[in-house]
Amino acid sequence: MRVLNWLGNTQAEPTSGLWMDDLNPATSQVIAQIPRSDANDVQAAVDSAREGARIWGSTPAQVRADTLRRIADGIDMELNDLARLESTDQGKPVSLARAIDIPRASANMRFFASALEQEVHQSSKHVSARGAALNYTSRKPIGVVGLITPWNLPLYLLTWKVGPALAMGNAIVAKPSELTPLTADALGRICKESGLPAGVFNLVHGLGPEVGQAIVEHPEIKAISFTGGTATGRRVAATAAPMFKKLNLELGCKNATLVFEDADLDEAVAGAVMAGFSNQGEICLCGSRLLVQAGIYEDFVQRYVERVAALRVGDPASPDTQVGALNSLAHRDKVEGYLRLAVEEGGQILCGGKRPDLPAPFDRGAFLQPAVIADLPIGCRTATEEIFGPVVTVHPFSDEEQALEMANGTQYGLSASVWTQDLKRAHRVSEALDVGMVWVNTWLLRDLRVPFGGVKNSGVGREGGAWSMRFYSEDKNVCVLL
Repeated sequence: MRVLNWLGNTQAEPTSGLWMDDLNPATSQVIAQIPRSDANDVQAAVDSAREGARIWGSTPAQVRADTLRRIADGIDMELNDLARLESTDQGKPVSLARAIDIPRASANMRFFASALEQEVHQSSKHVSARGAALNYTSRKPIGVVGLITPWNLPLYLLTWKVGPALAMGNAIVAKPSELTPLTADALGRICKESGLPAGVFNLVHGLGPEVGQAIVEHPEIKAISFTGGTATGRRVAATAAPMFKKLNLELGCKNATLVFEDADLDEAVAGAVMAGFSNQGEICLCGSRLLVQAGIYEDFVQRYVERVAALRVGDPASPDTQVGALNSLAHRDKVEGYLRLAVEEGGQILCGGKRPDLPAPFDRGAFLQPAVIADLPIGCRTATEEIFGPVVTVHPFSDEEQALEMANGTQYGLSASVWTQDLKRAHRVSEALDVGMVWVNTWLLRDLRVPFGGVKNSGVGREGGAWSMRFYSEDKNVCVLL
């Protein structure tokens, strides 16, 4: 099949006439062709969005909220089909997409519909301290915004941006990853069927340097929300900042899981395995560095390796599969390169790291057994650079001070998890970690109201709740002398 761009509520072929293959990472088979769009297609999307912003920005807030809920209803109605599309396109198990990705996409839309209603109902007026003037603040949509999303959680992360952007009355020019276009295309159709006015949601497929760059540098796109790698984020910032665009960047990661001697070992082992290998380790919040206190290190690692080695790798459509295919053969090559580097750096691969023996057609897929690596220096490349795959390095630490030094010893600062039964330690360590998010005795337990984002090279800005609503709007204050 051919996937087309969405311009307004109609689909369009690329003006270049060029197409790219979309591959199933589990089989390496071509499943679709997508447009290799360029700046001309982005301009057409902006022309469409300009009119969409005019209409949608003046649409009553309650109508916008109701539309978001209809989009959520459309996602719910297509749960199984969307889960299969996501798995076929991304490589993850269908069961994971059905349980997590697609329900979360629906939840994103519902959450921001409710957030908009709360925004409208809150009073924005206040009297100045002297009582001589009335100040009131209005919040207005930006106009046309650009959304650039990655391949690891395609619909999940696209709706995380689309929800608040639509809620605040903006029109969208979106670019999904060229590796995972299918559920973004489905969202365009669902938006149309849900009654979203023409021009409000626009989707342009293509390569980052050709489409993403054109979105970032377009003068009529006033805000950019980007999720992806740190290197690309630097290029986005270098283009957008001199143009004074609003900018939100969620970038790379090398998250630590800290396990102290007093932790509940059963819960900590299970949590660390989930944190390390969910979605093949292809989640920005995965804990790819496992730091374990010396007194329990050997016992913990033994239990941990046993559980990791037992994870079932294979056909993403099978309900028994726990680890699907990596997103592409090229990405698997990158991960395998780090496994070779780990051995060169003195590491010992305790389990995994091999290509599994699978029947056709999965023998041509981008599968890799989850790997656990020990004995690496904490500052080596394997232990500090983003791998973004099913690879976890394990390191012992002696005390809290050393644990924090190790955890904070990377260029990244997105998230961490801390496992301890000492509440004072939990708070103390959480405060000392140089990250944007910390989980204590759990991992990836999300409340959509709280700020989401990182520090250092993990990004700029926050998403979630009020932070997203503010990003996709502009405040105007009016002062009236009484």
